[in-house]
Amino acid sequence: MAGMRRAVAALGGLVLAGGVVAGCGTEPGAVCGAIVDSTTYADPATSRNDVTSKLPAFAGGCDWIGFAAVTGSSESSTCRQDPVSLAATRAENPNDNPVVEERVRQHRMREVLPRAVALFGCPTEGDGSDVLGALRYLVKQLDARRQPDRPHQVIVFSDLIDNRGELDVNRLDLSEDGRRQKIKELRDGRLLPDMSGYSVVVHGFLRAKTSSPDRFPLLEGFWREAFEAAGATTVDLL
Repeated sequence: MAGMRRAVAALGGLVLAGGVVAGCGTEPGAVCGAIVDSTTYADPATSRNDVTSKLPAFAGGCDWIGFAAVTGSSESSTCRQDPVSLAATRAENPNDNPVVEERVRQHRMREVLPRAVALFGCPTEGDGSDVLGALRYLVKQLDARRQPDRPHQVIVFSDLIDNRGELDVNRLDLSEDGRRQKIKELRDGRLLPDMSGYSVVVHGFLRAKTSSPDRFPLLEGFWREAFEAAGATTVDLL
C-alpha cells in the first residue's frame, strides 16, 4: 500500500507539473526600439560597451525591436537596419509551446546585437547629431506595431547632444521659460514624436560633458520635460 501511495503521489505531481506548463503559455512581450548614436558619442569604448552589455537584457523582454541611428541627418539617413521579430509566429508555434517559443526567440536574439552595433559605422551625413530625427524615425516604425495591451519601450544609446536644425542644446535657453518655449515650438512644429505610453531609458547621457557643469541639471530637466511632453510615461537618463 505504501508503494502504491508513493506511485499515486508521483503521478499526481507529474499531472500538476504538466498542468502548470500547459497553462502558463507565453506572456506577450513589449514592442521595442533601439537608437544608436553614431556621431562623436560613439568614440569612447564605453559607449560601445554599453550597447553590448545592456541591449541583450533589454531585448529579452521584447517581441519585436526596431532600430534607428543618430547621424547628422537621422530621419533621412540611408544607414538602416531591419527590425527583428523575436516572437514565434502562430505557424511556428501553433500550440503556444513555451519551449518552442524560447527556441525561436533565442535564435532570433542573435540578430539583435549585430544590427545595433552595425549602426556605429553609419556615415557622418553632415556635421552634428540629429537626435530628434532618430527618435521620429524610430517611433514611425513602432507606430506601425502599436498594440494597446502591450508595453512599448525605447532604449537610447546617446549623449542627447542634439545640435542640428531645430534643436541645438549647446545654445538652448535653459531657463524654465526657455525650456517651456522650445518644447512648445517643437510640439507645435510636430518635431516631437508621439511617445504616448512609452518608457524611455537613455545610456550615456551627456557623456562628453561639452557644456559647463551648471548646465547639466538644466539639460536633464529639458530632456525629461521634452520626453514627457511627447507622452513618455517613464524616463531614465543614465
